Amino acid sequence: MNKARTQLMICGGTGCHSTGSVKVMDALNEEIKKQGLSDEVKVIETGCNGFCAVGPVMLVQPEGIFYQKLKVEHIPELVEEHFLKGRPVKKHFYVEPASKETIPEMDEIPFFSNQLCWVMRNKGIIDPTKIDEYIARDGYFGAAKALNEMEPENIVEEMLTSGMRGRGGAGFPTGMKWKFAANSVNDTKYVLCNADEGDPGAFMDRSILEADPHAVIEGMVIAAKAINATKGYVYCRSEYPLAIERLEIALKQARDYGLLGDDILESGFSFDIEIYQGAGAFVCGEETALMRSIEGKRGMPRPRPPFPAVKGLWNKPTILNNVETFANVPQIMINGGSWYASVGTENSKGTKVFALSGDVCNIGLVEVPMGTPLRKIIYDIGGGIPNKRKFKAVQLGGPSGGCVPEEYIDTVVDYEELQKVGAIMGSGGAIVMDDRTCMVDMARFFMEFVQDESCGKCTPCREGTRRLLEILEKICDGKGEEGDIEKLEKLSTVIKEASLCGLGQTAPNPVLSTLQYFRHEYEAHIKEKKCHAKVCTGLLEFYVNPELCKKCGLCYKACPSDAITWKKKEVAVIDREKCIECKNCFDKCKFNSIF
Repeated sequence: MNKARTQLMICGGTGCHSTGSVKVMDALNEEIKKQGLSDEVKVIETGCNGFCAVGPVMLVQPEGIFYQKLKVEHIPELVEEHFLKGRPVKKHFYVEPASKETIPEMDEIPFFSNQLCWVMRNKGIIDPTKIDEYIARDGYFGAAKALNEMEPENIVEEMLTSGMRGRGGAGFPTGMKWKFAANSVNDTKYVLCNADEGDPGAFMDRSILEADPHAVIEGMVIAAKAINATKGYVYCRSEYPLAIERLEIALKQARDYGLLGDDILESGFSFDIEIYQGAGAFVCGEETALMRSIEGKRGMPRPRPPFPAVKGLWNKPTILNNVETFANVPQIMINGGSWYASVGTENSKGTKVFALSGDVCNIGLVEVPMGTPLRKIIYDIGGGIPNKRKFKAVQLGGPSGGCVPEEYIDTVVDYEELQKVGAIMGSGGAIVMDDRTCMVDMARFFMEFVQDESCGKCTPCREGTRRLLEILEKICDGKGEEGDIEKLEKLSTVIKEASLCGLGQTAPNPVLSTLQYFRHEYEAHIKEKKCHAKVCTGLLEFYVNPELCKKCGLCYKACPSDAITWKKKEVAVIDREKCIECKNCFDKCKFNSIF
């Protein structure tokens, strides 16, 4: 048993891995051993801490001291000063950008203090590869209660009382879905977990699996008891190797502890889970396409009804929920549905996890109560827009969602309220955009993604999204014509109404929401042949304003095509024949002299 008085919780999520946390952890272990502190200080790799913007991060327990942006070269001084001499190293504390205040303790940092973590209650504080640490945090108590003290109908009733809606995007009531499957009569039923998260800018499910895989397993066991299923699958895209690795470890540990397999906890109930790796097709996030993929068929949706609760995987009754949904279930069983329903709005209960990214200071995972204003997420938790830029919009729901402009930034996180302003909750992606964003180009980006990911089964989605993309590309290239906006609107309506699955039905949302709030940008592209955000290179002419040029040569050094002529103490000149319109000069110029 580890009796070290100090534990160093190093974030071991994919984000921190990419910024060097593994090397930092190795350096810590080496330095602690060198200083003779091995019996007193223990290094523990956790899952995702959530604060991706300042990784690698480390939480010192039980002090609660939070260190950020650690590098290998910081470790010798950090170990000697803090853990040998008892003097925390202030220069590695978090500094609040607005106030410049140094904040040593994690719980006092606004990014953390403004959140309510139910789904992510174990993030950054347990080793996800050790089942005992999960159990010590009330892990599998909900499953024990459900299996030994409750009947299936009691579990379903508790979920209905909770009011929880599926966190995968559509927001269908979870308890209702389970009730339909429970009432379906069949000897074989399945529980599926959708971990195929494919939205650009979304990393909620991946991080939950990396930080707390047992919560998902426990939620699936409870769901299986509710509908009397004997087999489960976690459908996880192969691009998530760390999540899959930790899930595999967790599944083995659960079986070894008698929490999966035959006669779980001597309850007479048997259930096991298998991982199925997807090949990264976005359409396989749609439930019927996901099921066809597990069956070994091409991932393409099928018409509904019949719905999966009646005829799903291999034509057997099936329920499918995403990672975040299942991670909520154990706490509902322990604390009761009424406890869960006490937080949120009238129609949207509990908390919601968002992957906050884009033009925002504090990129990371955010969990807030339903009913939280978007302004609080972006400014109080996210820290606002970098470099004092102006907020323009936030894209919610990924390619299937819509943008919320500045005038509606006080809209609250609620399924219906977001729909009123042309967006959707989706799985939880939130991409913030500042005033340098071209909304026409943003719509083009998402349409390019959707068109590429369309399975091609139905004509409206296959051909309609292609035509939408062609029109958007034409507008961005400066070749837009009168009537193109009307064509976009008409096409979008047809695609939404006639497509087979949710991918096509929601594909035009980014186009429609940008047309609703930023129609003037489309008109400027078409009528004035101007992109005021200076993004669409087909509408730009690159030249240096001699009155603003400081003759520093930054643009010259940034040009990859030798299109800029510059000598010391002379104004730079752009050769339009050689210019490839990469915008490197525009991005590097500190004096706004590139026009």
